Amino acid sequence: MASYSTNEFRGGLKVLLDGDPCIILENEFVKPGKGQAFNRVKLRNLMTNRVWERTFKSGESLEAADVIDQDMEYLYTDGEFWHFMLTDGSFEQYPADAKAVGDALKWLKEQDVYTVTLYNGSPLSVTPPNFV
Repeated sequence: MASYSTNEFRGGLKVLLDGDPCIILENEFVKPGKGQAFNRVKLRNLMTNRVWERTFKSGESLEAADVIDQDMEYLYTDGEFWHFMLTDGSFEQYPADAKAVGDALKWLKEQDVYTVTLYNGSPLSVTPPNFV
């Protein structure tokens, strides 16, 4: 799998940290007058939504996370899962649990297209469109 060095860190980059997928929210390069340069990075864990700050010495690297954002059509709910289908013509369906749907539940409407974040083939989060 690909890895990113500290000089490639930027906001929006998805990386693996301690085995969990994370997104970099902020990255600040610090070059002190004395000592080694480092990056002060603010990350959000995509599984738990926990935000924390970490520092990485210049030259360290993190593994890239297998996280993709897909446009999917909301189909139906069976009470336990909300089912989404890829809009690329493959008709592949993904069930999302209540944790993945989260606050988007208020705006779910059948046959509307939503952005679903997938990690290793399972939905992590559902983002509604700007205008519903």
